[in-house]
Formats: sequence, C-alpha cells, structure tokens
Amino acid sequence: MELAGGLFLLGLMGLLWLISAVCTIITLISAFQDEVWKGIVSLLCGFYWLYFIFVEFQHEKKGLILVGILAPAFVALLLSALGS
Repeated sequence: MELAGGLFLLGLMGLLWLISAVCTIITLISAFQDEVWKGIVSLLCGFYWLYFIFVEFQHEKKGLILVGILAPAFVALLLSALGS
C-alpha cells in the first residue's frame, strides 16, 4: 500500500511541476515578444524574470498564470518534503 501512495505523490508532483513549467514558458514567450533582450535576460537571470512577471508582464489572465507558476511549485516542494 505504501508503494501506491508513493506513486500517487510522484504523479501529483509531476503534474504540478508540468503546470508550473507551462505557465513559466508563457511568461518567457511574453518576455521575448516584448523585447528580445528581456527574454534572454529572463531566461538567464531569475531575478530579472521575477521582476518581469510581477511588474512588466501584461496578460488578461496574469493572476491565474502567477498562481500557476507559484502554487504548484510550492505544493510540489511541500509534498516532496513530506514524501522523503
């Protein structure tokens, strides 16, 4: 029974990381569409990417995308800590 619970948590963590990755890619595409240098710096420097998503990122569903980036990452890290 412990194996099934571990596989469930592994699958859930994988799904949450996938959601976070898709939302991150949406923000990177927006950065590249705004200016190429913003996309490159966002890709290479996490601090500028954080600045970009909170200050410069303009999207009709910005709040949902930000939740899609941050919440799954937080929950997956929490599940990872509980699972180990």
